[in-house]
Amino acid sequence: MASVVQWISGTRPRTLPNSIAPVLVGAGAAQHIGAFRLPWALLALLVSVSLQVGVNYANDYSDGIRGTDDQRVGPFRLVGSGAATPSSVRLAAFVALGVAAVAGLVLVVLSGHWWMIAFGAVCILAAWFYTGGKRPYGYMGLGELAVFIFFGPAAVLGTLYVLSGEVTGIGIGAAIAVGCFSTAVMVGNSLRDIPTDVVAGKRTLAVVLGDKDTRRFYLALVAVPFLIALGMAVRVPFALLGFLALPVLLPAVRRVASGKKGRELIPVLQFTGLAMLTWSVLVTVALWLD
Repeated sequence: MASVVQWISGTRPRTLPNSIAPVLVGAGAAQHIGAFRLPWALLALLVSVSLQVGVNYANDYSDGIRGTDDQRVGPFRLVGSGAATPSSVRLAAFVALGVAAVAGLVLVVLSGHWWMIAFGAVCILAAWFYTGGKRPYGYMGLGELAVFIFFGPAAVLGTLYVLSGEVTGIGIGAAIAVGCFSTAVMVGNSLRDIPTDVVAGKRTLAVVLGDKDTRRFYLALVAVPFLIALGMAVRVPFALLGFLALPVLLPAVRRVASGKKGRELIPVLQFTGLAMLTWSVLVTVALWLD
């Protein structure tokens, strides 16, 4: 039976900035137009984090029963390690996704944006079928695109819209930036797993691109948020604060650019996630100060 610490590890805490950052920036964009509502923002955060935990447990379950995690180099996995039964991990995924559904429904009722029920349903289905089902899209090289969409435009603009009822240019720029950061987190993870994913038949974008081009793709992705911060500074000068996230990102960039492999790439996930969260906090502060 898995311990409490192992269950917490199974949530993949290093990936949680992917769900926190877009809500922060979306709420900041709402504040920028005078539409921030703290209770609604907290509900949006609960939805986002619950979805992230749900997809992480679902991924653990699906990859575990397929044998993808049998020779895993990266962080601990509940099913792959044998610490928890597949059925218990699947139940944990359903509970987390259920929490997201309930919190999302409350948010829809409060805001009156009823069409967002369909939006939430799509998010939950995307979370499960990333590695679940007979034809998981995460095994078809589409995982990175889904991460960009759901942790970028969907999460940032979804938060902005539910709080304010509108979408702004600042929000769109922030959504693209956070989407690129989130995708970079996944690309860094997939770069490390290329050898084991090839053996397991998991066709990620990194497997398709190969080692060299995946590294180039990662470096391009992490450059985008800083270019967007520079563009945002035309309207929001304090957006230049986002550049203070560069020192947090540099350890990851060095590992990727220098050709590190295997376990030496594990910190890339952590540093990229922290850089994303730092950038998002700083840009959110900028939007509040403007």
